[in-house]
Amino acid sequence: MRLTLPFLALLAATPAHAVQFQFCWTGANGYTLEGVIEFPDEYLNTGIITESDVTKFQIIGFLDGVAIGSWNMRDATPETSWTLRFDTDTLRFPTGGIRSENSYQEWNANGSVNDCGAVDGFGFNGGNYAQDVCVNNVWVEDSSIDPNTPLFAQPMDVELVCETVVPTS
Repeated sequence: MRLTLPFLALLAATPAHAVQFQFCWTGANGYTLEGVIEFPDEYLNTGIITESDVTKFQIIGFLDGVAIGSWNMRDATPETSWTLRFDTDTLRFPTGGIRSENSYQEWNANGSVNDCGAVDGFGFNGGNYAQDVCVNNVWVEDSSIDPNTPLFAQPMDVELVCETVVPTS
């Protein structure tokens, strides 16, 4: 069998071995998000990786346990707000929203959290003002939590549980 150049290029672009982790974000007022991140296993324990190192990334948002939208990195276009930082040593998405400190996240949602898609749009932003979601190009202010709230990933074989944040009075 003779392999063509495009087929060989496809093989080279596919990681031989990849690690995959799941994560859960708990926002305010019943908003949660579940997701999956995958990257070549050679990046594990190498520190911070970015959106260009990730081979799979998808999120789905919920309000009181009911799905309200999703986004997949395969849907990204040049206009998509897509910034990701992930610490492969601690299995943590750095938070705090400071770009120069690699703690800023924009997963199909910019700093104004208003560009996630007009129809069936969904995105997450971890900026310096808050961590929150976007639905149909609208910032969901009710979802906002402290920008420094930790966001960890865990192995796929661990049960993922998102619990609603209970406001402190």
